Amino acid sequence: MTSSSRAILAVPLPAIAISVLIHTLWGGNPVAVKYSLLVFPPLWTAFFRFLIAIVCVGIWAKLRGVPIVPSRHEWPALLLIGALFTVQIAAMNIGFDLTTGSMGSVLIATNPLFAALFAHFLIAGDRLSVFKAAGLLIAFLGTALVLTRGAGDLALTHGALGNFILLLSACLLGGRLILSARVLQRMDEARVILWQMILSLPLFALGGALFETIQWQAIAWQPVAGLVYQGAIVAGVGFSVSFYLMKRYAPSVIVSFNFVSPIAGVLLSAWLLGEAISAHLWAGMSLVAIGLFLIARR
Repeated sequence: MTSSSRAILAVPLPAIAISVLIHTLWGGNPVAVKYSLLVFPPLWTAFFRFLIAIVCVGIWAKLRGVPIVPSRHEWPALLLIGALFTVQIAAMNIGFDLTTGSMGSVLIATNPLFAALFAHFLIAGDRLSVFKAAGLLIAFLGTALVLTRGAGDLALTHGALGNFILLLSACLLGGRLILSARVLQRMDEARVILWQMILSLPLFALGGALFETIQWQAIAWQPVAGLVYQGAIVAGVGFSVSFYLMKRYAPSVIVSFNFVSPIAGVLLSAWLLGEAISAHLWAGMSLVAIGLFLIARR
């Protein structure tokens, strides 16, 4: 029996079920963003989302007894992560605004590919194995397929600009995750995630006030529910439960269920947004999911 098989067997079935559920919920984030964008433009969506999330994560940190105020030597790392976080989230929401939910679900889910690539050069002992390299190649082929109509057609798909902005966001997210992994070796995770959100709020508010207009006349329960889902479920509950599981079981096993996210995102976009899913998108999604699964192998 391989070490990977033993690690999977060491995780009880309820924990596996919860992990699959969490990654499924994360797959619904692009759909939630699309709903919130009906009223709140990209930067205002980010502002209200993380305003809600700060409350949720703050309560979680308080229950755990984690000191919220950073020490002086922690500020440089938090400022850098906060800057990356702000640019990455802004790019993600702008990209979602310019493309479909299904396209966005697949493209933003490529962030582990970039994380694995960055980790190869920046994290000692986290080199690319044969499986990881194969996973990167397969998933990037899937990404290319999503960005084009097919192997013989180089015309870009609908929302080409939004697609490439989302790919940039996924790259920034992968880099931020690796930077955060290094910072987490000496800082509690609750303080890291809390302050990257706190530092981003003034910038989202300023950008929204200068460049965007909230469509209050279109307010309805769906956009509000989308914000609550992003803030409380994805950034609040999802973050807390994910770290709870990774602290108690093999992180590689818990993270390996990330391949569920693009599948859930595409299916939820078809169901809730009524989007037609083309053959090339199904194929691209499948390749990305297979690639993510291979990258997660140990």
